[in-house]
Amino acid sequence: MDLSRFDMFYIDHEVLDSPLIKRIKSILPVEKTKVVSKIPFSDSKGDLSKSEFDRSKKNIFFTKFKGSFFKRCPGARPGLSCCNYFVLNLGLQCDMNCSYCYLQSFINTPLMTVYTNIDEAIEELENLKLIHEKDNFRIGTGEVIDSLSLDDLTLYSRQLIDFFKTVPNWKLELKTKSSKVDHFLNLGPAKNVIASWSVNPQYIIESEEHGTASLKNRLLAAKKCLDSGFSLSFHIDPMIWHPEWKKNYSQLVNEITQVFSPSDVLVLSVGALRFQPEQKAIMRERFGFKSWVTRAEVFPSSDGKLRYDKKLRLEMFDYIVKEFKDKNPLWNIFFCMETPETWLKSTFKSLPKSVHGLKELFDHKIIKNTENRLSLRN
Repeated sequence: MDLSRFDMFYIDHEVLDSPLIKRIKSILPVEKTKVVSKIPFSDSKGDLSKSEFDRSKKNIFFTKFKGSFFKRCPGARPGLSCCNYFVLNLGLQCDMNCSYCYLQSFINTPLMTVYTNIDEAIEELENLKLIHEKDNFRIGTGEVIDSLSLDDLTLYSRQLIDFFKTVPNWKLELKTKSSKVDHFLNLGPAKNVIASWSVNPQYIIESEEHGTASLKNRLLAAKKCLDSGFSLSFHIDPMIWHPEWKKNYSQLVNEITQVFSPSDVLVLSVGALRFQPEQKAIMRERFGFKSWVTRAEVFPSSDGKLRYDKKLRLEMFDYIVKEFKDKNPLWNIFFCMETPETWLKSTFKSLPKSVHGLKELFDHKIIKNTENRLSLRN
């Protein structure tokens, strides 16, 4: 791992004896490592400025998480079609720098945080397993931190993969924009572990997804995972309008389908640019008006976010679905964080639970039964 791109590594004095710190302390640059008794930069008040947000991506704080690691996906909210997703948070903030990243308004942390007590996270999963072993959980680790961009340092994927091998009904999704997979490939095969990539045309990666792996390297990493016996998924999310969007997204479909077939990929989700209203000013301060994101014409939607208008979203969704289906009708595609109305007016012309291959993802009986059991336990 290239540690030179980080300014400082702060270690909470309470976690010096944790297995993670004992293992990595010898590889952290001595001149960039500091043991602390409080959160660094905690004197920063209010919303982060551009320079403070940029700084947050270059400093890492290792500490213990004192809350619940396991929770429902934040996309599960009234008015949206939810895909039965849970999250396991092992850190906070991302070292990549995408112009549209929702963390810009979702969190206000002065630096990246890595939680050292993964043993407690796995213990939490072990306790859930006692009651929910036969439920079809989908659990991802990429909600508020990229699943793999720091994983060659923490090696958390290896511990998680070992656990999920014991619960074949559960699925673990490692969602990333990096290409860091070599350190866990020897743990395959594990079909219930999904190596998952957010992808966009290379043009959008270069203009909007700063500090991420190229499309070529993401697809190469995905092929390595497939060959090692892991499952795959891709997320074309967010689709971003620009004058040559049809040409570039068509090329993206070509690049994916030249390497992978529908049988290689469990699901492929599609979503469009969306963000909280307060994020607009933050993005413009950080990225100016050269970004297609900050120049986007967006409107308030029923969930309070700003989105492209429905007509444009439908045009973009239908276009890319048709591109995939023309290659092979067996591609299993769904829309991410979209309204039932969008599904009904799209090329699917039905709600997701009625679409072949998507029933399990959108059958909310699973969620309701799980939440009832969890509430009884608490």
